[in-house]
Amino acid sequence: MRYRAAAIFTLALSQRDSVHPAAHRQSGIIANNLTRFIVLEATPHTPPTLLSIIAPDMHEVDRVIARRLDSGVPLVGQVSRYIISAGGKRLRPALLLLTCGALGFKGAQRFNLAAVVEFIHTATLLHDDVVDDSSLRRGNATANETFGNPASVLVGDFLYSRAFQMMVDADNMRIMQVLADATNVIAEGEVMQLMNMHNAALDEAGYLQVIRSKTAKLFEASARVGAILAGASPDIEAACADYGQAMGTAFQVIDDVLDYTGDALIMGKNLGDDLREGKTTLPLIAAMQRGNADQCATIKAAIETGDVTMIEPVVAIVLSTGAIDVTRHAAMLEAERAIAAARRLPDNPYAVCLLQLAAQLLDRQF
Repeated sequence: MRYRAAAIFTLALSQRDSVHPAAHRQSGIIANNLTRFIVLEATPHTPPTLLSIIAPDMHEVDRVIARRLDSGVPLVGQVSRYIISAGGKRLRPALLLLTCGALGFKGAQRFNLAAVVEFIHTATLLHDDVVDDSSLRRGNATANETFGNPASVLVGDFLYSRAFQMMVDADNMRIMQVLADATNVIAEGEVMQLMNMHNAALDEAGYLQVIRSKTAKLFEASARVGAILAGASPDIEAACADYGQAMGTAFQVIDDVLDYTGDALIMGKNLGDDLREGKTTLPLIAAMQRGNADQCATIKAAIETGDVTMIEPVVAIVLSTGAIDVTRHAAMLEAERAIAAARRLPDNPYAVCLLQLAAQLLDRQF
């Protein structure tokens, strides 16, 4: 079966942005730009669900996760299963599996390493929620809210150490290096974010440095590990890494948009959490760049105090200044970068799925 980049792939951006008219103005432009950039035709037909192509593989990953969560300490398994079973898109293991599929690797080690990246991600969530004092994730009470901060931190440590045990099973020093380096960079990104809490002077370059470390790095590592497993050439490995980094960056940028435009019930998180935590995200940076002196002062005060009672005026400023359009455009550029990288991979259904994931990212609502 051959798949070609050709016909029409439509993004439902207008439906997504209809809640906020100010954010709607450029959505058609963004949609048209991305449609021109990546138009897909599948022969004989596109899979009904985007990730259905790796559904059997994900079931295998789930079995590995269940098996490797076993511990002689009951609380470890209880907390681990609580957060892993709470849902989530499993995008990082999905990227690893899709990359393996695109490059023709069918070995069982892909299931083990997909579980590794999910464990690393889950450990970061446990620690993040403690640091951010979060109470809601994916519509459920966070683990720290349910089990307390000490249990969350220590079980996060267990998941990190279990992930490294599983890396050894791969018996591949290059993969261990990539995942160890990624874990270290993620920790650095978390510290950078902590240092920038309530810092209204953070600029776009500083913001991107944080999210490319704390979020995009594991996306990048997941795609790179898939290429390494497949024995890909350095050029193809670099393309996979570029794809992962661009996807992870766009994913976080859209996540930061949703903190001001999303639906709390759909998102499963409290709106305004970023503001409460004093995070200077791209929508706020763009609003301060485009707003008048009074508007800038309002946003600056909200960031520095973390006063969630200011969320309504801040949202109004973000929308009225066109900051959402600016931020979505930044995400679109990252999605285009991911698409360009994916086009360097062999022409097959797995590569098409990678293209579609990037093209659909801007329609994300949770």
